[in-house]
Amino acid sequence: MYNPQLDTFLQTADAGSFNRAAAQMFITPTAVIKQINLLEDTLAVKLFERTHRGLTLTKAGVSFYKDAKYIVQYCRDSVSRAKNAMQGDSEVIRIGTSPMTPAQALMELWPAVHERCPEIKFQMVPYENTLPNARKILANFGQDIDVIVGVFDDVMLNLRRCAGFEMSQEPLCCAVSIYHPLADRTRLSVRDLHGQTLLMMHRNWSRYVDELRDDLWENHPQINLVDFDIYSVEIFNRCENSNDALLCIPRWANVHPLLKVIPVDWDYSMSYGLLHSPEPSESVAKFLEAVRAVTVCKKTNRS
Repeated sequence: MYNPQLDTFLQTADAGSFNRAAAQMFITPTAVIKQINLLEDTLAVKLFERTHRGLTLTKAGVSFYKDAKYIVQYCRDSVSRAKNAMQGDSEVIRIGTSPMTPAQALMELWPAVHERCPEIKFQMVPYENTLPNARKILANFGQDIDVIVGVFDDVMLNLRRCAGFEMSQEPLCCAVSIYHPLADRTRLSVRDLHGQTLLMMHRNWSRYVDELRDDLWENHPQINLVDFDIYSVEIFNRCENSNDALLCIPRWANVHPLLKVIPVDWDYSMSYGLLHSPEPSESVAKFLEAVRAVTVCKKTNRS
């Protein structure tokens, strides 16, 4: 399999410093430095420029970064396929999981789902939430991953040719660095964002986000709106490093330890639930029906 030092290299490149990478990996900065030095010595290639301001990738590092991401993901997919083959015909539901698509919401329902379908088992399949990966997974549900728990709307479903089952409506919030002047608030007004930069997913990704964007554009031009391409660890790092605000949902509160997710006084939310193939297998269809029944029961009990 691939060299585990590749994971450390990728984490360090994304974090931009040994200290931040160490904090995210729950190891010491010295351990990170030793792994990077060993990797550079093994490759006989300098991957980082080290300055008092932090780390930047060399030209060789930029090239190696792209290949390392592919190698790590390919190896993870290989392990997943091998485990799937080992399972044979047993009813295993493969749940794709990443920092932005955690399976926690599904785990909360698992006891009730298992009671309805005791023959079904879960297999967690970790993946990196990059744009190519997201497009590949959403277009090929059933190949390596059966379902993902995440945000969606009809625009995204049509664009990616997949299906979705809503489990809840998640309010759109703002994430800011814990050192940001707004971080001491428990709730924000839209006016609190005046003079701030707000990072938002690009237009035509979600009608919910586009409706909010149009509202802010027309009624709050004092907010600087900046687009990005995909929710990933990189955009959460950018939010923390740049001191900008990031549009997000409460379920992403644990993606970055140095960010705080704060509700905002606007009436905008997104559907949150299971993304899956429009034509799921028999096992997946049975699982989805069980989740649907459990979700309906929970909503009925609350009302």
